[in-house]
Amino acid sequence: MSLTPSQMTELGSPMPDFDLPDAQGGHVDSSRFEGQPILVAFICNHCPFVKHIADAFAEFAREYQSKGLAVVAINSNDFHNHPDDSPERMAEEAQARSYEFPYLVDESQEVARAFDAACTPDFFLFDYNHRLAYRGQFDDSRPSKDTPVTGQDLRDAADAILNGETPDSNQTPSMGCNIKWK
Repeated sequence: MSLTPSQMTELGSPMPDFDLPDAQGGHVDSSRFEGQPILVAFICNHCPFVKHIADAFAEFAREYQSKGLAVVAINSNDFHNHPDDSPERMAEEAQARSYEFPYLVDESQEVARAFDAACTPDFFLFDYNHRLAYRGQFDDSRPSKDTPVTGQDLRDAADAILNGETPDSNQTPSMGCNIKWK
């Protein structure tokens, strides 16, 4: 495990387009979210940082999707060298955690590179015009800390976006395992 921070892409950056297969057999094109705020989360199955927040993230996604926020998760890890992150295992993970959002496979890793994603988890929240409004941590909790998992940082940013406001630009990088590049 290599502890890696998110890259903190410039706020206001446009959302890169993506068209990826879903681990459950579907397909998702980013154009279907036009005019809707969207959270793009880079996660995987085996990372202890993702496992630490996975249930709370699933709950966050259910709550905020009902408020109008689109949520997608993307796994860009090289699953040929990390079989726990294979599409079959992703489908199992999505079912076990009751993910109600698409869990997408970025086998080429082109989408992760377009987003400048660096770690898992890595969160990118885009406003109604698909301009980057938040990139950073879920919250202050870490596997090694005795801090409750609340998702407060991401909740505050999502609430601002949904209320037509700009999230605070003082944002803390996410921290996690590096994306497993080919």
